[in-house]
Amino acid sequence: MHRIRIGSGAGYSGDRIEPAIDLAERGGLDYLVFECLAERTIALAQQARQRDPAGGYDPLLTVRMTAVLGACRRNGVRLITNMGAANPLGAAEATRAVARSLGLDGLRIAAVTGDDVLAVARELDVALEDGGTLRGLGDRVISANAYIGAGPIVEALAAGADVVITGRAADPALFLGPMVHEFGWRMDDWDALGRGTMAGHLLECAGQVTGGYFADPGVKDVPELARLGFPIGEIHADGTLELTKLPGTGGCVTPATVKEQLLYEIHDPARYYQPDVVADFSVAHVESDGPDRVRIHGGRGTARTGLLKLSIGYIDSCIGEGQISYAGPGAVERGRLALEIVRERLALTGVRTKELQFDLIGLDALHGDRLSRGHTPYEVRLRVAGRTATLEEAARIGNEVETLYTNGPAGGGGAWKSSREIVAVASALLPESAVRTSVTLLEA
Repeated sequence: MHRIRIGSGAGYSGDRIEPAIDLAERGGLDYLVFECLAERTIALAQQARQRDPAGGYDPLLTVRMTAVLGACRRNGVRLITNMGAANPLGAAEATRAVARSLGLDGLRIAAVTGDDVLAVARELDVALEDGGTLRGLGDRVISANAYIGAGPIVEALAAGADVVITGRAADPALFLGPMVHEFGWRMDDWDALGRGTMAGHLLECAGQVTGGYFADPGVKDVPELARLGFPIGEIHADGTLELTKLPGTGGCVTPATVKEQLLYEIHDPARYYQPDVVADFSVAHVESDGPDRVRIHGGRGTARTGLLKLSIGYIDSCIGEGQISYAGPGAVERGRLALEIVRERLALTGVRTKELQFDLIGLDALHGDRLSRGHTPYEVRLRVAGRTATLEEAARIGNEVETLYTNGPAGGGGAWKSSREIVAVASALLPESAVRTSVTLLEA
């Protein structure tokens, strides 16, 4: 096959659905990919599955599948997603139910499992990036998932899957899988895998590369962001990528949008560690190939390390927060007085905190007081947040902020408070040989 067309249908769990529908209907795609997992998303999904063993997959899976499966079937588009999160098999069953409701008899849905490695990680007591070990986190651990590569996706496609649903696959692997399947790349063709990973990295965040994350009014203007089109990658058998979007959609595809996305979340562009390859983006060439079309070529790769990154979710602490607004003359002075009142009240009442943050949003919340000097806004919003050991203690922080309504200073409004558990993420490495993936095929 000379080339394939892959569309990016989502860059995170709650992303817009209309661009994906547009791609499925008129994108001329071979594949549509939904990338919907962030670092903590899978730990939260594991918590959801603990509450409901049938759950744990992306809460928007049924909505997305209902919206696009019919068009994908009509147009011969195969769908790949990590919306399986903590329960790929449950997600596959839910997708089969959607397919049956739409009359899509014979639709084949593959679930990729094996990324949940909590048991083996406990057995090996893996070392964490901060110098500790998994055992040191005790019973606070929720999950441990390995970033698996393209191999099981290729296996699922070879088995005839129309839909492939994974858990914690590496983001570029969702796109690399169909390239390996279609072009017959060897899994030790490091340059091809490096170029395919580069294409996947550019596509994985959806609207970012078509101008969403790029836009800066008056500096980098992007048209019609409310109608932002998501990207299409035309990938050739040698790994060359032509990036574009559907005509008539908002946003833009330019060398500048591509270069920004190429460097997004990259520590070293010459050594981007992935489960399939160590990709080298430093030799890539980016050039315009017409309106909203950019050609990227020249990436390469070296042998993978044999280690997989683990994302370990655990309960870190609880956070209590309270907010209230002040406006009009003297808003900053009243806000500062309110902060001092809350600070003293938390001490007087013995609220036990591990960390406290006092901010005036609109004045010093992001960069501290050094950059706010000489700036007197007309309105500010007070925010006090603290980390505690328990939810009960966390709730006391927001309660003290709320009392500012009637206990001074004057003119506070729009009080809000919350307390919640905080799921944190630690990273570790696990030998690739310790991870066993499998593919389960269902049919509607």
